[in-house]
Amino acid sequence: MSILENPTPQVVYVEINADNCDQRLDNFLIARLKGVPKSRIYRLVRKGEVRVNKGRSDVKYRLIAGDIIRIPPIRVAERSEEYYVPQGLQEALEKGILYEDDGFLIINKPAGFAVHGGSGVSSGIIEGLRLIRPEARFLELVHRLDKDTSGCLLIAKKRSALRLLQALFRNNQIQKTYQALLAGQWARKKLVVNAPLLKNISKGGERIVVISQAGKAAETLFTRLQSFPDATLVEASPKTGRTHQIRVHAASLGHPLIGDERYGIDSVNKAFKNKGCKRMFLHAETLQFAHPVTEVKMTICAPLPHDLTHLLKNAATL
Repeated sequence: MSILENPTPQVVYVEINADNCDQRLDNFLIARLKGVPKSRIYRLVRKGEVRVNKGRSDVKYRLIAGDIIRIPPIRVAERSEEYYVPQGLQEALEKGILYEDDGFLIINKPAGFAVHGGSGVSSGIIEGLRLIRPEARFLELVHRLDKDTSGCLLIAKKRSALRLLQALFRNNQIQKTYQALLAGQWARKKLVVNAPLLKNISKGGERIVVISQAGKAAETLFTRLQSFPDATLVEASPKTGRTHQIRVHAASLGHPLIGDERYGIDSVNKAFKNKGCKRMFLHAETLQFAHPVTEVKMTICAPLPHDLTHLLKNAATL
């Protein structure tokens, strides 16, 4: 892998237009200065070398159309390598489009792939989409799903669509429903779990989420769909979008998700692995929202993947 030094020997001034407005300053700089470490970008802003309208700014500042951004001279390290995207992922993405228009698309994300590369992951869903659609000028994640979670994933094709869809998420105007298989027989028909969640880092450097009054508010509605001898199929409807929310709330009930290696029960996971459950049983089944431009009510459904339907067909052995 070679590193090419791309000199930027002079100050550059960039005027923000409609495509970039409402974007955070740090995200704008990260996208523009590809190859520059994030830590260096944050340092440039903190030291005042990056200016907004001739003044100092914060990395969290949201850009407004007409803003003038001063970008100092900086040498940008460009990696000559390209992301490697497995052929199987490319094929799954091509076949997995559930909805598409000029502003965004919704795919049925396959399990086992991160939504983006980084942190030891060579490539992910967004890199795969960019590879199979080289003509696309803009493709960005609107939200995220865990690596082992399958189902509905929103991708923006325009920055204007990204802003509108993210606003819907922030205002809880997108209803998400998941199918999940919980360990054991859950006796309740319905239950709302209201428990604040706090992100922690474990001793091994692994991110875990715990229920804590110091955390952020989180609410999930669980509805029982079907009972099996050693498991319960539920619909989970998160009213908030916290990291690992469904997984931690399910575990708090004493019925963690089958196959969840972080919050689950090792002996149960091992037993179900022997029955054919080779990953966490969590599937983002539906997205419901008003189209951000036409305001038409949309309901997009992702069919349950074959591996999970096969497991449920053999329900008598669960």
